[in-house]
Amino acid sequence: MKSFELKGNLREALGKKDSAKLRAEKKVPCVLYGVDEPVHFYTESADLAKLIYTPNVYIVDLTINGKKSQAIMKDIQFDPVSDEVTHIDFLKISDSKPIKIEVPVNVKGFAKGIRAGGKLQIEVRRLKLLALPKYLPDTIEIDVTELDLGQSLRVSDIHLDNVTILNGKSIPVVRIMVTRAARAAAQAAETSGKGKK
Repeated sequence: MKSFELKGNLREALGKKDSAKLRAEKKVPCVLYGVDEPVHFYTESADLAKLIYTPNVYIVDLTINGKKSQAIMKDIQFDPVSDEVTHIDFLKISDSKPIKIEVPVNVKGFAKGIRAGGKLQIEVRRLKLLALPKYLPDTIEIDVTELDLGQSLRVSDIHLDNVTILNGKSIPVVRIMVTRAARAAAQAAETSGKGKK
């Protein structure tokens, strides 16, 4: 999985007033969990754009006052009016402990069913995985080339080495919907076939 470098500074004071002051200075209050005591720090708002406004998922290489940790983003809060980031929770991770994280689905291939006039429907855009950090993929590649009209690919059809998918096995991830045009084409072909007999 890709990594993202982020620098932070320990907060000297806590509370709503200090948080409001930080936000006014274009800084974002954060907390790092998974350590003996939660670490309260802040980071520059501008440094977060490529971490937050992207479909990618990252392991964050955090440096707080010179001390390094690896973490994942667990919770993020936005201002309901300005839509600016107001707070982020990070969870410290280690190479020896499995973590739960959602990873985006990437669909590739041109399905048989689309050639027949069907429509690709992505039902699940992210899947919840459990694995050691070193085994986590950046994305989950799904090849839909062989999917025909009305067919779907379920969670149980996806196999990843050293990774457990936590979503229900029967859940469809992608499906090829039968459109009116496809149905009409199928009926026309059937009628034409009967006429030739």
